[in-house]
Amino acid sequence: MSDAKRISLNSEGLSLSRLVLGAWRLLDQGAKPTAAEVARLIDEAVDLGLTSIDHADIYGNYGVEAAFGAGLAGWSGKRQSIELITKCDIMLTSSERPQNRVKHYDTSAAHIKASVDRSLQNLKTDYIDVLLLHRPDPLMDADETAAGLQDVVKAGKVRAVGVSNFTPSQMDLLTSRLPFPLVTNQIEMSVTYTAPLTDGSLDHAQRLRYSPMIWSPLGGGSLFTGTGEQEQRVRAALKAVGDEIGVDDISAIAIAWLLRHPARLIPVLGSLKRDRLAKMVSALDIKLERQQWFAILKASTGEDVA
Repeated sequence: MSDAKRISLNSEGLSLSRLVLGAWRLLDQGAKPTAAEVARLIDEAVDLGLTSIDHADIYGNYGVEAAFGAGLAGWSGKRQSIELITKCDIMLTSSERPQNRVKHYDTSAAHIKASVDRSLQNLKTDYIDVLLLHRPDPLMDADETAAGLQDVVKAGKVRAVGVSNFTPSQMDLLTSRLPFPLVTNQIEMSVTYTAPLTDGSLDHAQRLRYSPMIWSPLGGGSLFTGTGEQEQRVRAALKAVGDEIGVDDISAIAIAWLLRHPARLIPVLGSLKRDRLAKMVSALDIKLERQQWFAILKASTGEDVA
C-alpha cells in the first residue's frame, strides 16, 4: 500500500493503513486458531496493505488479544511494520472477570493503566500504537482520565490516544484536559447507517482535522443478508454503480462510498478471509463520482436530499 493510501494521525510520524483489519472475529470461527494460523493471517493482511489491526480488550470474551499475541510472537515480520490498536473501559459480566457484577464502564486512571499493561502482555508487544476509550463513560472524570492517558503515553506504552463512539462534545471535554490531540474517534457508519453525516461527528472531524475510524462499514453483514426495503434498495444501487464502473462486488462499492467522504474515513474491515479482504481493498482504486455517491445515499434514506 503506497504512502498515498495511508493516513497520517499525528506530527510524530504515526500513520495507519487506509483500511484496517478488525480482529474482533478471530475466535468466532469455531476452533481457536493456532499461533501459526494467526501469523499467516498477519502475513496475508500485510500483503494486502492492511498493516493496522484493530483490537479491544473485551473481544472474544477477553480472549482475542492473547490469541493474536501468540501468533504475533511467532510472526517473522518486524513489529514496527504494523500498527496495533486496542480499546479499554467496557467491563463485561464474564467468567473471565468475575468481579464485574453488572456491565459498566471504567475510565479511571487505575483501570486505564492496568488495562494497557494487560493488553501489552496479551499482545506480546512492548507498545500499543493507538489506545482508544471504547465507550463514553457517564462517570468519567475528565481530569483523572486524562492523567491516566498521559501516564501510559509518557511511559512509552502507548504512542497515541483516541476514543470510540464519543459525541463531539464528549471528545472536546477530554481533549480540553490533554496536552496532545486525540487522533481518532471510531464510530459506526455504513451505506445503511448514515447518521454521522448529520449528527455532527464528521463535521467535528473535519474541523479538527482527525480521521474517524469506521466500525461495521458493511452494516454488520446486513448489507448482504438484510431483507428490509432499505437493504434491497441499497444493494440495487450499489450494483447499478458497480455496473457503471465495471466492479462486480458491492462490498467494494460500499467501502468506496465511505472513502469518498472528505473527512478521510478509515474503515475497519470485519472479515478475516483473504479473498473477501482483497475485494474490499480494491475499493482503494475506486473514486465514485458525486452523483453516484448521492444515488447510493438516496437508496439508503429512501428519498432525495432536500
